[in-house]
Amino acid sequence: MPENPRLESIQAKSRVNPAVLIVADVGGTYARVALVSVRRGGSPEILGYHKYACAEHPDLASILRRFIDEKTDGGIRAAVVAIAGVLDGDTLVNANLPWPVSLERTRQAAALQGLHLINDFEAVAYAIPHLQVGGLLPLTGEQPHHFQWPALVLGPGTGLGAALRFEGGERPVLASEVGHSALAPANELEMDILRRLMKRWPHVDNERVLSGSGLMNLYPCLCEIRGSAPRWQTPEQLIAAANAGQDALAVETLQVFCGWLGSLIGDLVIAFGARSVYLAGGIPAHIENFLRAPAFRERYFNKGVLGHVLRHVPIWRVDHGQLGIVGAAAWFADQPARD
Repeated sequence: MPENPRLESIQAKSRVNPAVLIVADVGGTYARVALVSVRRGGSPEILGYHKYACAEHPDLASILRRFIDEKTDGGIRAAVVAIAGVLDGDTLVNANLPWPVSLERTRQAAALQGLHLINDFEAVAYAIPHLQVGGLLPLTGEQPHHFQWPALVLGPGTGLGAALRFEGGERPVLASEVGHSALAPANELEMDILRRLMKRWPHVDNERVLSGSGLMNLYPCLCEIRGSAPRWQTPEQLIAAANAGQDALAVETLQVFCGWLGSLIGDLVIAFGARSVYLAGGIPAHIENFLRAPAFRERYFNKGVLGHVLRHVPIWRVDHGQLGIVGAAAWFADQPARD
């Protein structure tokens, strides 16, 4: 990502005095924007907050400008935005946002002196040390929470985000785009689903199933396999029907989803050598009953000789909420000052 001298000057000042800036967490559905006070070595303090529907705004700059006009005195001119995707030069590469994002055009249109974009789950990973233990729910094991590093942070929402958090060091977070890596089936049903998806896309990545839009790819495949017509048109409808037990295929869709998610988490724990897992994202909070069902845990542990090892790697569900904002502010405070 390009360096930003104006932002760096504010970072230098925040070593001694708190810096106040705009911090945002932008996904494919919502943009959460806050006015935040940060101090190097301390926890961010949220001074003001608002959530915007991305589809109701023509671009990212209009959201930032609206927040500045409505929620500040107009004197704040620096912002850090945690956003789904990867910055390629000046352009954000992302398949789930309703509009394109240019770093420099966004900065100019929002009348900001300094703007930095970081990956949304990189921000979530930065927030992990600031978690409140009372907000964590165990999905595997019942042991009391304590931090174990490295920690895998991931979650399905509009897309599928992931990052790896280390205890410290010069680079405490490793961002990832695992949502765009290939989807791996592990049983006959999943292979049958994958064959159907491959008729639509030459590359079927994890997001094609393990995300909100992925649920609406998975559900019609199961309907076709079972010889039924789809009844539900949105993830919200599908999840509500499954939670209410109204539709056997909706229930099966969530069961398959959670089993596949558990399998992917197990693969990533093995690949990265993670010692703990934090499951965030917009979907897990709405499907907790399915995440607590045997399919999720069994698939997580089903890793051959390493299954026993995974039993010592706990998975915690954490409400996403303002986690991305806290993490983006923590990232800002953690940046080394430059002369």
